[in-house]
Amino acid sequence: MSSTTAHNERPRISACIIAFNEAGRIGDCLASLAFCDEVVLVDSCSTDATVALAEAAGARVLQRAFDGFRSQKDFCVQQATHDWVLCLDADERVGDELLAAIEQARDGGFAGHHGYRFARLSEYFGRFLRHGNAYPDRVLRLFDRRHGGWRGNREIHEAASVDGHVGTLRGDLIHYPYRSLQQQLAKTEKYARMMAEHEFARGKRATLAKLVLAPAWRFWRGYLLRGGFRDGWHGLVYAYVRANYVRQKTIMLWMLQQGQPVADPPQA
Repeated sequence: MSSTTAHNERPRISACIIAFNEAGRIGDCLASLAFCDEVVLVDSCSTDATVALAEAAGARVLQRAFDGFRSQKDFCVQQATHDWVLCLDADERVGDELLAAIEQARDGGFAGHHGYRFARLSEYFGRFLRHGNAYPDRVLRLFDRRHGGWRGNREIHEAASVDGHVGTLRGDLIHYPYRSLQQQLAKTEKYARMMAEHEFARGKRATLAKLVLAPAWRFWRGYLLRGGFRDGWHGLVYAYVRANYVRQKTIMLWMLQQGQPVADPPQA
């Protein structure tokens, strides 16, 4: 589906979200998107109240079995009514300053741009991380789908891209990525496995030097060189966990090279 906007009209925006069992967070996400002309949510068979809450908030909800983050987001974008799309995860909200910047750009017809990136500010167990590898973490999430989208074949750590000029907006996309440390550790382990499998399939290989040096470099780059220490103990824990992600990914890639499994076989 597509809609056309006359040259002198204010562009319309479709908000695009993917979700699975996000009843505790979807309400705040949708509330921050009230300025959009429609909200499309692709749900991958949630078993909680995600769908009911989204529909009650006015979102158009579609069901699709999950086969990858990039594929799910690309499908959602293709279901939008309008060509300008704003893509969020259920754990993200549009901050007030970012909202004002988006509206100002829209008042100007998004002239001269095919997409916009902006900083993402992550909350980490009671504190927003403003340094290190965590910030500004700029992401391209507002774009004209006629000139780009969720491309490529990497389903993990997916990123949108556009052909043409990309602007940068002030303000932050507020991010609440983790419910608990246990959830973060489980999530990073899953992502490490998916990235190791992706890199192995593309011919990338680990070395003994990378096994030792890559996690250490990730920690010191974020914690010291980029000032992660300025976020107190939150910055220290975050830097350690992110370094552990690199360690897990590299070990899993090494194991795949040795012909060893990195996950339990599916149950019969």
